[in-house]
Amino acid sequence: MELTSELLLDFLPSLFILLIGFFFVIVVITFLFDVFQTKDAILRNYPVIGHFRYILGDLGEFFRQYFFAMDREEMPFNRAERGWIKRSAHNEDNTVAFGSTKNLNIPGAIIFINCPFPTLYSDAVATKPVMIGDGFCEYPYLAKSIFNVSGMSYGAISKPAVLALSNGARMAECWMNTGEGGLTPYHLEGGADLVFQIGTAKYGIRDEIGRLSDEKLKKVAEYDQVKMFELKVSQGAKPGKGGILPGMKVTAEVAKIRGIPIGKDSISPNRHPEVSNAKELLDYIKRIKKITKKPVGFKTVIGHTRWLDNILDEVKKQGIDSAPDFITIDGGEGGTGAAPMALIDNVGLPLKEALPMVIDKLIQNGLEDRVKVIASGKLITPADVAWAICAGADFVTSARGFMFAIGCIQSLKCNKNTCPTGVATHNKRLQKGLNPKNKAIKVKNYVEKMKESIEVIAHSCGVDEVRGLNRSHVRIVQNNGTSIPMDELYSAGEKT
Repeated sequence: MELTSELLLDFLPSLFILLIGFFFVIVVITFLFDVFQTKDAILRNYPVIGHFRYILGDLGEFFRQYFFAMDREEMPFNRAERGWIKRSAHNEDNTVAFGSTKNLNIPGAIIFINCPFPTLYSDAVATKPVMIGDGFCEYPYLAKSIFNVSGMSYGAISKPAVLALSNGARMAECWMNTGEGGLTPYHLEGGADLVFQIGTAKYGIRDEIGRLSDEKLKKVAEYDQVKMFELKVSQGAKPGKGGILPGMKVTAEVAKIRGIPIGKDSISPNRHPEVSNAKELLDYIKRIKKITKKPVGFKTVIGHTRWLDNILDEVKKQGIDSAPDFITIDGGEGGTGAAPMALIDNVGLPLKEALPMVIDKLIQNGLEDRVKVIASGKLITPADVAWAICAGADFVTSARGFMFAIGCIQSLKCNKNTCPTGVATHNKRLQKGLNPKNKAIKVKNYVEKMKESIEVIAHSCGVDEVRGLNRSHVRIVQNNGTSIPMDELYSAGEKT
């Protein structure tokens, strides 16, 4: 034993010299490469040390998130919002002390109007379910939950993530949107009510040339779990651009489900080739409904309401049967796994402007009862959801809120297949950290805490049921720092 220790001590100086030599060789090679390359001016002018600029730039995201950004500063979601979801998902106490950190003087901030005599809990009633498509299709859908899982496709998110969300949605009695990537065994395994999203590439229901296959669509509709069909016209993060799934995430299974080549970028058309005007959109919805016999609606981002006027005028011509059973309004602040920065930053109206506009148009045309409205786009906290209900939405869906619930840490690596929590990667090693059974319970907890907290807001406003909230119950802060009741800003009336 002593001899071995002596040999080790004798070898350590040599090992140390070897490591220094190796490090020196690496530095020299890097220096020579930097000096002679012509693509990067920083590295050529500052060989070796210039690399620290890029290393520190990449590490900046991490350090800002944990050390420098204040609780309400970070984008796209701040620490206070993420913290509320984490505590809710873990079924922990969500009370806070000492006062709010939210700045209520920022234009656009929402303030709910408390009632001097709030609703007693003993007088409160459960949130009413809403029937979608009743009288206008063979199999209408009774939607129980006001808060549901928005579209996240298998491919963009992982197998364990889909399993966690579908099982959690079943336990919470809310629906789950499949996203545009098609229907998978993992969606069905969870047992949740499903909304099948039809993207512009028709993944999972496409024929040989990428058009809608009536036969494949009919097979999807035969699953009892599939309750509705959503035609994706546009998405908040990238209106005018189709879905983008990097080739590194197109595994053999993803390719088989979508009907596309393995390992190649999956780029959806920027719109449905079959739909170029209001009449064709309604005709396409009627075609899908005739095949599926279930409620059909569409998802869109609002840029201007003129085209919505055209659709509603066409409904008047064709009759109320031709109207979509629902419209999902996605705000320009909506999320995605991959999108051009030019679109994600600059195109599409924010939901806070778009949602009331759409509701008003439906009221003006007498369609507020016929067409249900689903609000989508960065609605992850009780105040967000309660605001949308006040504005006139019938339901709210969230994607990123549920991603946080199952472990997402906002590392912003969704498009790289390197998600450290296993939510948005097909790397088996990284997926090991996401236990679907455990995370499903967190999904359930998140939904239940959300509903409970929205009810608290509703009772504070003096209504006995969440759907009793309307625009008179919320004020919007203006540029001068004072607030105006929402029903004065948008005066078309309330949904009946």
